[in-house]
Amino acid sequence: MTHDPVRDVAPASVPAPDAEAPAAAPLRVLLRYARPHRAVLTTTLLMVLAASAAGLVQPLVAQDVLNGLDEGRGVMGPVILLAALVVLGAGLTGVQSWWQQRTSERVVRQIRRDLVHRLIRLRVPELEHRPPGDLIARVTSDSVLVQSATTEGLVMVANGVLSILGAVVLMGVVHLGLLGVTAAVLVTVGVVMGLILPQIRDAVARAQRSVGAVGAALDRTLGAYRTVKANGGEGRETRRAEDAIEDAYHAGLTGARYVAWVKVLSGVSIQAAFLGVLGVGGALVASGDLTVSALIAFLLYVFYLASPIGSLVGGLSMLQQGLGAIGRIEEVHRIPAEDDVDVPAADGRRAGGPPLVEFDDVRFSYPGREPALRGLTCAVPGGTQTALVGLSGAGKTTLFALLQRFHELDSGAIRIGGVDIATLPRAEVRRRIAYVEQESPVMAGTIEDNLRYAAPDASAEDIDEVLRATRLSSLVTRQPEGLRTEVGNRGVTLSGGERQRLAIARALLRRPEVLLLDEVTAQLDANNERALRSAVDQASQRCTVILIAHRLSTVLEADQIVVLEQGRVRARGSHAELVASDGLYRELAASQMLVPEVEDAPAVTAAHAAGPTAPAPAGSSGGREDPASTVR
Repeated sequence: MTHDPVRDVAPASVPAPDAEAPAAAPLRVLLRYARPHRAVLTTTLLMVLAASAAGLVQPLVAQDVLNGLDEGRGVMGPVILLAALVVLGAGLTGVQSWWQQRTSERVVRQIRRDLVHRLIRLRVPELEHRPPGDLIARVTSDSVLVQSATTEGLVMVANGVLSILGAVVLMGVVHLGLLGVTAAVLVTVGVVMGLILPQIRDAVARAQRSVGAVGAALDRTLGAYRTVKANGGEGRETRRAEDAIEDAYHAGLTGARYVAWVKVLSGVSIQAAFLGVLGVGGALVASGDLTVSALIAFLLYVFYLASPIGSLVGGLSMLQQGLGAIGRIEEVHRIPAEDDVDVPAADGRRAGGPPLVEFDDVRFSYPGREPALRGLTCAVPGGTQTALVGLSGAGKTTLFALLQRFHELDSGAIRIGGVDIATLPRAEVRRRIAYVEQESPVMAGTIEDNLRYAAPDASAEDIDEVLRATRLSSLVTRQPEGLRTEVGNRGVTLSGGERQRLAIARALLRRPEVLLLDEVTAQLDANNERALRSAVDQASQRCTVILIAHRLSTVLEADQIVVLEQGRVRARGSHAELVASDGLYRELAASQMLVPEVEDAPAVTAAHAAGPTAPAPAGSSGGREDPASTVR
């Protein structure tokens, strides 16, 4: 197992398994979580054993009391000793219980910290294909089962085993024949229980998967509750969640059934041993081969066995439940994560002004799908605005994801300021970039929390500046709480345009080297759109701006417009140049009434529908651009 390289940020006592390593045995993982607390657990076990020892001695003292009464001698001393043993056992049990519970809470705290640390750093492709509700259930639900198993379960098993061994030894001292009768009963029951206990582990694992499915169903519904309600989907979503609940119910019943069998067998074993000892022992007493006091002492040991057997059975049940949950927890540690997002920041901003951004023969495919980028090559000069346009699926958003290393290239290179981003930690790449997504997500919290999310140390003057640039000042001033106004879950109290402007303000406040804007004017009115364009123009004086635009009116003044088609650069130039030289761009502009309708639009549509290998209109760069002709 290898240590997580970012443990300096969130120290953990249990190293996460390497993503490529084979799954470790669940019991070994369970012991690994308990290992940091071995001193306390050992002390707790010693207390339990001391309490058990006090209980073990009591039948012998009781036998001495009976013999004393039978022989007519004083029994005050043995009675006082017996009372002291009872008080001592109770006291030790109370202290041990507190220490054990405190340790179990520390264990679950560490498990949850490890899981949260790992989940937040999972790679983007992994998060895109896994239901968040199921991942959350592993933190909230599975961890509790592991908590009980790593502390209480281990102590109960150890105590049960050692106490049973001690009782067996003393029972042998009293009478070996009766010990044989007891052992025969217990071994038979133990074999049956050994067949049942593994079924508990499987049932718990199934139940926890179903609980995760419930969380996933709720996350799906609550994350799009407006869509659900607007389309009358409450019934369908309720049935989806209820199906998962039903699965969890049946899996839970299966586990409960096996646990009930285990408890029945443990109780039956004691009763069977008692009856066997009573029958054989009674015959021995009748024949004069065993005294009545010895039989009573042995029967007391049989009854004493009920406690350690119950402890052993309970501990084994907890261990099986914990082992069923540990597999789901360890699965999280095997999911590939970003191990370079906590590196210290580089000193200051890079010298030389806004950087040149280069895409060199970039190729990328999503798993199981056609290539999204097919050898794309272009360059974005530093301190300029470059717009990416094209039909849906041309590769625009994929290019943004690769630039931020949300995904890794299949081949080619992306360079910022002449440095291949693949050679830089992800944290360093993302520090240089600010990204405004098309959906413009807003975090729950206050307006100020959202503004400072990417720039915690921003000054009040900087905040005022970006509020003015994005026309958010009036929104803030008319709120009683000002910047401390809560925006609600996912910014629900803000309009779409306000959320969009808040996301843009957050990005500008970061003062990035590269600013990525993904269709950020979609929900803005004309006045706010003009204000935003002015803010972007100002930002481009100190950073390199790359925009994805479907509304071409927002990028008419861009320094460079790059037309993408099926993962390649089809054409590039200014708006006027592209209208004159590229049929696809001219058709897009005409569809938005930026130029007169193109008479041969159907022919142009057929040409670009044929793919990037179709002949491009005269004057355009066509298909795949020659790297040597890239504008620098």
